[in-house]
Parts: sequence; C-alpha cells; structure tokens
Amino acid sequence: MGFEWQWKKYSELSQSELYEILKVRQAVFVVEQNCVYQDIDELDKEAWHLLALSKLDSGASVLAAYLRVILPGYKYNEAAMGRVLVSQAFRGTGLGKVLVKKGMAYLESEIPKTAIRISAQQYLTEFYKELGFVTCSSPYEEDGILHVEMIRNSESVN
Repeated sequence: MGFEWQWKKYSELSQSELYEILKVRQAVFVVEQNCVYQDIDELDKEAWHLLALSKLDSGASVLAAYLRVILPGYKYNEAAMGRVLVSQAFRGTGLGKVLVKKGMAYLESEIPKTAIRISAQQYLTEFYKELGFVTCSSPYEEDGILHVEMIRNSESVN
C-alpha cells in the first residue's frame, strides 16, 4: 500500500485539505474517543502538517494518517509532535510507526539534535517507547483520557 507524503505549513493547506484534516481529527479524537474538547487551536497556524494520502480506485485521495509538528517555543521549550492519528481503515498496518518516524526525521533535519516532547495517551506509552521516547511526567487526565508527557532527547536520534 503506497502513500503520498506531504509536508505543509498552515498557509499552504488548501481549504479542502484543511477541511479533510479537521474532519478526520474530529472523527478520531472527538467522536471515536468520545472526547468533547477543543481540537482546533492556535497551534495549527504555527505547525507543520504531515499528511499521508492514499489513492482510491476512483483516483481520489483520502487522508490515511496525519500529525503536526510544532517548533520549540510555541507549545513547549522543546519541539513537539501532536494530533498523531491513523484513520481507522489504515490501522494495524504499521503506518503509525512510519508516520511518527517521518515526524522525527523532519524535526531532526530542521533542528538537528533537538529534543521532542509529546503529550501521549497513556495506553500508547509502549508504542512511543519503541521509538525512543521516555515518560517524563506522572499520568494526568486531559479531556477525560489519561496522558503522560514523553520526551525524546537528541541522543535518542538514530
């Protein structure tokens, strides 16, 4: 299964792309996880957005996976990755690991030796540990879901 990977700044997103991103984020984070929270925030305007697009037989593309990266100083002192998702139809394929690795590689190319901080849903800590992240906070509730902060120091970069 091949994907077209696109990095875009907020200002480079078309209305259709932004609509699709927000629609899929809402489907995953609000509806599927039954979590009422303000998904759209000012950080979207400061972020770089990674889209993994999959072509349908019809020739149309669908958003298979997505994340955003935020440079240091906007959310944390470190660089950040967030809104990491794989659309339901593409789960269980390893796409999530590829997605996060692409996010890490992008940050390493833009800011060599940077640390990356994430706010991870607690049940995903093993997934992120496999990618070099370590837990750096106690569990806390965010929007009704237990989270932990995790960090990947530049020494963890492969």
